[in-house]
Amino acid sequence: MSVGLLAVVDDILSAAMRASAKTAGVVIDDAAVTPQYVQGLTPARELPVVWKIALGSIINKYVIIIPIALLLTAFAPWVLPFLLIIGGGFLCFEGAEKVLEWFGAHHEERDDDAPRDEKKLVFGAVRTDLILSTEIMLIALTSLDPGFGIWMTLGALLVIGLAMTVVVYGAVALLVKIDDIGLRFMKSPSRGVRRFGARVVASMPTVFRVISVVGTVAMLWVGGHLVLQNLAETFWHGPYDVVHLVTHAIEAAGPVVVWIVETAMSAVFGLALGLIIVAVVTGIQRVLRRGAPAAH
Repeated sequence: MSVGLLAVVDDILSAAMRASAKTAGVVIDDAAVTPQYVQGLTPARELPVVWKIALGSIINKYVIIIPIALLLTAFAPWVLPFLLIIGGGFLCFEGAEKVLEWFGAHHEERDDDAPRDEKKLVFGAVRTDLILSTEIMLIALTSLDPGFGIWMTLGALLVIGLAMTVVVYGAVALLVKIDDIGLRFMKSPSRGVRRFGARVVASMPTVFRVISVVGTVAMLWVGGHLVLQNLAETFWHGPYDVVHLVTHAIEAAGPVVVWIVETAMSAVFGLALGLIIVAVVTGIQRVLRRGAPAAH
């Protein structure tokens, strides 16, 4: 009995590892997107907020994504591409808003010097995580053997969900506390260690700016890729065929160049779609404000 159980566990872990490898790109994106949500917090609140977001990510995966994905895969697999199009469109919208903010166009008024609302911050991060985690889990699900069985599939998805959450938010926790590590190095009796600590602390503002840019590009890339791929699987092949045509034409340059070009095209498409969605949302909000009765 114990031998059979160990064999099942081994099969689940092996399948989970193989499937997890195919989600690496989205996992990196998730880790790049999340640190920007804790910028501006006091150092004492950084890790507690990361923990809250990580807990929200586990709830996303275990309570929402995995049960719905298994049910839809069994009874209505045709719905999944449409859900991914909606999720991808939302990521494009968020990414486009951040790009507009770089140029001083804020979607809503806010005071950058004011303390950040932790509840709104965590809600926004968990909402974005829901979409990124959905892609991670769906990629993992499609990578598993179709003959694996419902319980083995469930076990593998639970392992993948936990492992990906630990990897992503462990990396995020390390990133947001690197400056504290640098400060401790600065108190070392060794002059070389103190210098290294000072360089770490001085470099962190630049590191977080780079992470913010990478996270925004990641949103646009993942969102654009989701929309392109799932549009092609549903009712419009045009945009995906253009990307395929371009990447096919440069295959001789090697897989790295093909990946870079495909990623760039997905991000540009995501930005264009996101800007359209921002314009539509902004227009609707203006119409609603005009139609709303004036406050007395």
